[in-house]
Amino acid sequence: MNWNGKRVLVTGGTGFIGSHLVDRLLGMGAEVTVCDHMYADRPEEWKRRVNRYIETCKLHEVEPNPLIDIDLESEKTRLETVLRNKDIDIVFHLAAKFGGRGFVDMHQAECSAMLSIDHNVIDASYRCGVERLHYASSACVYPRSLQGNPEYLLKEDDILSTGDGWQSSDNLYGFAKLMGELQLQVYHKEHEMKASTCRYLTVYGPGQLDESHAVATLIGKAIRREDPYIVWGSGDQERGFTYVTDIIKGTILATEKITDATPINLGWDKRYKIKNVASKILDIAGHKPKQIIFDRSKPEGPFSRALDITRARQMLGWEPEVDLDEGLRRTIAWRAGIA
Repeated sequence: MNWNGKRVLVTGGTGFIGSHLVDRLLGMGAEVTVCDHMYADRPEEWKRRVNRYIETCKLHEVEPNPLIDIDLESEKTRLETVLRNKDIDIVFHLAAKFGGRGFVDMHQAECSAMLSIDHNVIDASYRCGVERLHYASSACVYPRSLQGNPEYLLKEDDILSTGDGWQSSDNLYGFAKLMGELQLQVYHKEHEMKASTCRYLTVYGPGQLDESHAVATLIGKAIRREDPYIVWGSGDQERGFTYVTDIIKGTILATEKITDATPINLGWDKRYKIKNVASKILDIAGHKPKQIIFDRSKPEGPFSRALDITRARQMLGWEPEVDLDEGLRRTIAWRAGIA
């Protein structure tokens, strides 16, 4: 796809992954509009996000489009106006109610808002004749009962395969993401809407300051030289970790190559125990705490989560390039630079 001059809307475009996507799209010559929802209770966070967006536009020597502050949960008609007035070709839908392990486990009511958010964006995009839509999904769609085996790689067709009822996905967050995927599939089937979906796995990298996520939290504690150094859970839980630029590459490839909303896993098929990730971070950051505490009172989620990426290799020609050691070095260097 020739992205030069494409009119693109990115929902959640001031966020961690969204800001990296905006950077890449501007670099490819796209005309980017960003919509997000202002942090009314965190004005400094919103100011930081706005400044990052402006600096990104300056880097690419383009005049920034005004950031559109919109509540996607309730302002569908306004979104349709934006899509029509901007004559948007492609929508990247990254906006969500999200957070790390504690959020997924303990903020179910907030997660339920995603059912409205996703429907509003998908239906508005269809009604406004958007050329195609990409949906950022999550590995949280997978049944928790499949995530106890450290040898098993989660496959795209594993969803709703276990008869686990509510646990067929990782709490309401995972189920809401799955419902977003299924909405896209029926809009493609019934309305021929062109769409793609990627399931992201434990994304980390420069720009991630939200310490509700494991890597950002562990890095922040190391940079601040916290002692005792506290790790949530037993430390034995395992994850595949995916560097943000790899996610962006896969997202753009999926948008170019997939039109029928076939879901694609994006993530490392190699997994690491959280305690070993913490050790790597401490070594790279040069922090030697006298005491490391594994707080088992905190949620740690499924035991072992990593993805089968055969479909991504075959359909997109994609696989991750930045391994964990290099990704952590880059992320810690960035985080230390703003400490």
